[in-house]
Amino acid sequence: MKNANGKNIDYKEVLSKLGPLLALVLVSIALSLGTEQFMTVGNITNIMRQASINSLIAAGMMMVILTGGIDLSVGSITAFAACVMGVMIKNGIMNPVLLIVSGFGAGTFVGYINGILLTKLRLPHPFISTIGTRNIFRGLALLITAASPISGFPKAVQYPGTGDIFLGIPVSFLIVIVMYIGIHIFLNNTALGRHIYAVGGNKEAARLSGLNVNKILIIVYAICGFMCAFAALVMVGRLNTAFPLAGSTADMDAIASCIIGGVSFLGGKGTIWGTLIGSLLITVLRNGLNLIGASADMQLVVIGLVIIVAVYVDVLRASAEAKSKRLAAKK
Repeated sequence: MKNANGKNIDYKEVLSKLGPLLALVLVSIALSLGTEQFMTVGNITNIMRQASINSLIAAGMMMVILTGGIDLSVGSITAFAACVMGVMIKNGIMNPVLLIVSGFGAGTFVGYINGILLTKLRLPHPFISTIGTRNIFRGLALLITAASPISGFPKAVQYPGTGDIFLGIPVSFLIVIVMYIGIHIFLNNTALGRHIYAVGGNKEAARLSGLNVNKILIIVYAICGFMCAFAALVMVGRLNTAFPLAGSTADMDAIASCIIGGVSFLGGKGTIWGTLIGSLLITVLRNGLNLIGASADMQLVVIGLVIIVAVYVDVLRASAEAKSKRLAAKK
């Protein structure tokens, strides 16, 4: 069969793109049949709220993975940004604007530090630098809060995490949609966005073509920190508390969301909307497992298996594409 342009439709490619959405639909149907509580207005709203924090972190992670990198410190950055806002409250600063600016500034700055460490120290892989900063930022969050949660955020700061609009749709999920639209435009309609894909596709080729690869990497890691700070704002809004140990599984969930959504672990390929679907699938799985009474340990097992399967599918897809290119070159 041919499309509107007269080209043959590649059903494997179509299935590859729609696979995450199909998986989300099938899992939702299965959970709806498994428990009556799943497909209710209250639970769907709850899923939107739960997905918001991970979706914001995953958006930043997606751009990092596009460059062929990874950031294992996203959970620690989120906790650190939240705790910076909490420490300001502890010291009597209650101005919502100052609190929000301090959180975004802290998250963006430590993300920038990740980029600097990766590029200036010339470490072989961001896995090494970010696993180190993961501990550093978590330690800083514990130090500045004396390892204690801080509560009492102003209503204006809580609103992004607790507010509802338009028939009960959470403000936090609306923020996600707006941010994802902005990131989609950024990645597809700006020179820097296209350069991010180019760096992930082939760093050396990007460098030889005149791109400042180090500058692009620093910007991407700073953006990732910014998105973690946005997640921190939503998180403290939901809980009215800054926890220094929050976000302990954020890196795993964010990576899973990206890979499930079709972002190539090898870099250079993926869409922000696939990441959103991946994040929703992770959230739906956790929510459904909670509803059917699965333990937290079992949830970790399931999410871990999902990550392994998603990465394996990504490897198979990359291998098939490489084989197809070799065959085309021979012809």
